[in-house]
Amino acid sequence: MHDATDPVPGGQDAAIAFLADPATHGGALVRRIDTHCSVVFLTGEHAFKLKRAIRYPYLDYSTLERRQRACEDEVALNRRTAPALYLGTLTVTKDAGGSLHLGGDGEVVEWLVQMRRFPDDSSFDRMAERGLLTDALMDATADTIAAFHDRAEVRTETAAGASLMEIVAENAVLLGQAPPAVVDQDAVRAFNQAATAAAAQQRSLLEVRRERGKVRRCHGDLHLRNLCQFENRPTLFDAIEFDERLATIDVLYDLAFLLMDLWHRGLYPQANRLLNRYIDRTGDIAGLAALPLFLSTRAAIRAHVALAASARAAEKSRHYAEARQYLDLAISFLQPQRPSLLAIGGLSGTGKTIQARRIAPSLGNPPGALIRRSDVTRKRILGVAETTRLPPAGYTPEVTHRVYRTLLEEAEVGLRAGQAVVIDAACARLEERTALAALAEELCVPFHGVCLQAPLDVRLARVGTRTGDASDATTTVVHQQDTREVGPLAWPRIDAGHSAAETTEAIVAAISRSEG
Repeated sequence: MHDATDPVPGGQDAAIAFLADPATHGGALVRRIDTHCSVVFLTGEHAFKLKRAIRYPYLDYSTLERRQRACEDEVALNRRTAPALYLGTLTVTKDAGGSLHLGGDGEVVEWLVQMRRFPDDSSFDRMAERGLLTDALMDATADTIAAFHDRAEVRTETAAGASLMEIVAENAVLLGQAPPAVVDQDAVRAFNQAATAAAAQQRSLLEVRRERGKVRRCHGDLHLRNLCQFENRPTLFDAIEFDERLATIDVLYDLAFLLMDLWHRGLYPQANRLLNRYIDRTGDIAGLAALPLFLSTRAAIRAHVALAASARAAEKSRHYAEARQYLDLAISFLQPQRPSLLAIGGLSGTGKTIQARRIAPSLGNPPGALIRRSDVTRKRILGVAETTRLPPAGYTPEVTHRVYRTLLEEAEVGLRAGQAVVIDAACARLEERTALAALAEELCVPFHGVCLQAPLDVRLARVGTRTGDASDATTTVVHQQDTREVGPLAWPRIDAGHSAAETTEAIVAAISRSEG
């Protein structure tokens, strides 16, 4: 049995050299990519993945039979999300003369996963580097993940809380093996204590979620490098196949890896947008109470993966620095921020939604505030798609009352889960504004309400050019709203007639003044 930190065993050297040789692939150039548990060969239109003959506490590829099973499982599992990418398994065989072949009838010396190759620059990590993770792509990605989770196999027999406790314990062991000169072991011990306490605190919630079908056979390794834009769609690939337990997890823990990866890269708006779109699709607000623990655990995993990668790297300092960064991030996720409630009101065209999305990433726990938007809530209540235009019956006082009651209910769930909440709604009636303030007072959280205002011509121009949005407001509606009586307004009035950045600055200043 080979130790996980050893170099690639000599028994695989011949197969690796064979796969790296252009002659094996008809003369096509070959690019080799090494990870801590695999070697991937990119050539022509295909990719071939070889499992390293290694064993970790969480992974065992130490025998040919185990690698065969792992390859077969990888293909089966990933065809759930990327059937066009995963072509099947393939063998490396040796003939009587000792020559190696792809496929063939000789002795099988190695098993491979064969995939269709996608452009290097279409992987999400590469797209992130080039600033291409757009709002539309984040929305589509959240929709794809939510749909995958919805159809993933439910595993109610799994003890979700115990499983996470085991992962936390494994993180402690692996981080504790790092040399003190590489990672501060005092920080590791303090982190492990905090993570263990957090896991124990959330155990009851995780068990309730398991009973309610929130534990499923998920992806398990859902970070940016394991998503790509393929055939114009966000595509999930490279799901965990080597340990059923590591991928049979809470759906929010699955999502947390991607959220953590975005946050680590400083892509705060993208992380917040992804979370909010996912919550819009799933309604899974109560689970946000466990999100800090989920994010922290994911960051700790990346820390010890970086340490494992350093064992084979000629240049170790980069991996060491990465491990320290991830450990610092894991620690920060377990330092909760006080939740707050912010209401951004105003008539159509004043920019409420833009401001909610600009401000939310900076509020409360990462990845920022939960946004509850009245336009989206109205469509959800009435059972139509966000961009479906409603008839007048969708805007009766009775329906509007249901919308605001739902906003309050969901805000309460989010706040009780420890997450900051932003309400994006006109809040044109005194009773609507009063109810929001009363909720914050009841829960003993800070409340801030602002009313955006802009000249009629500005609002008409904004609404007139709006497309593909949940709002049904038209220029006619804008004219009608201009005569609406809003009653006594104690909220600060914010001039939103200028740039979005100027409006954001004014909102932040108003909040600061009210806190002072």
